[in-house]
This record gives sequence, C-alpha cells and structure tokens, in this order.
Amino acid sequence: MTNKPLSSVLKFYIPLFALSLLFSCKQNTTSFTASQAASIKDSVMQLANNTAKDITAKGPIAWLDYFENSPDFFMASDGDLAFVNYAAANSFIKNTLVHQMRAITLKWSNIRINPTSPDYATMAANFHEDITDLAGKTMPFDGYFTATVHQTTKGWKYLNMHWSIKPGK
Repeated sequence: MTNKPLSSVLKFYIPLFALSLLFSCKQNTTSFTASQAASIKDSVMQLANNTAKDITAKGPIAWLDYFENSPDFFMASDGDLAFVNYAAANSFIKNTLVHQMRAITLKWSNIRINPTSPDYATMAANFHEDITDLAGKTMPFDGYFTATVHQTTKGWKYLNMHWSIKPGK
C-alpha cells in the first residue's frame, strides 16, 4: 500500500461523505403535501385560538389543558428556564399561580405557524396579556411568544415555549 497525501484522500472521501449525508437526510425526512401543511396550520391556529379563549375564561389553570404532559415539556421566559417539565408547571400553576391571579386576558396577533412534520410545528406570535391580581390591580404585558407544538392523541399541545416580555413603556 502506498502512502497517499491527505489531500488526495480527502478529495475522495469528502464528496462521498456529503453524498451519503444528503441521501440519509432525504430518507429520514417526512414529507407532506401542501394540503396537509394547510391542515396543520389550521389546526395549530385553532390551538392558539382555544388557548387564548380558555385562559381568558378559566384563568391560569387552563394552561394545563394545553401543555403536553410529558417529561420533554419545558417553558422559558425572558431567557430563563421557568419549568423544567410538565410536573413542575403543574405544581406551580396549581399551588402558586392560581392563588396570585384573579384573571388573565390573553390576545395573540401576527401568528406564524410553520409545519415541520405531520406531528410537529412551530408557532410564533406577538401577545398581549392583562393580568389581574387578587387585589384587583391589572397589569398589561406585551411581548413575543415562540413554541414547538406536537400533535398528541389528545390533540395539539405545547411541547416547549418561550415568552419574551417587552420592557415597560
């Protein structure tokens, strides 16, 4: 066996590696039609609409209907991890948050939904919340929300979320 310079070996293996990577990614990618993508967008939009409606009607406890009950669930806010999993969110909402808030009004605007597979999509939106504490004081919050949503046996759920709140005006 002769010793070939490294550049000769790389000239052979790099294109081969790139080609195999391309084909392996292509085989593992789940494709869906434009009609399926439109259906996903519609159903995730319904998730967003139902979330705002139920949070406004039922208060913070309603979030638990929309979080995916999974150890993979997490939520961040302004760059900090707020909930490491569903159990942490469930405990905080039931034991603390419902005892601090009388009401929440949630409104989305400029919603963007990007299907990534038949069972997953990303959602992003501006939001406005009016949070009323137990003393009746209402505080407005505006910001931006992003999430990965997942189609489960119980419908679309938020798998992870991030809230960025604009500084006060």
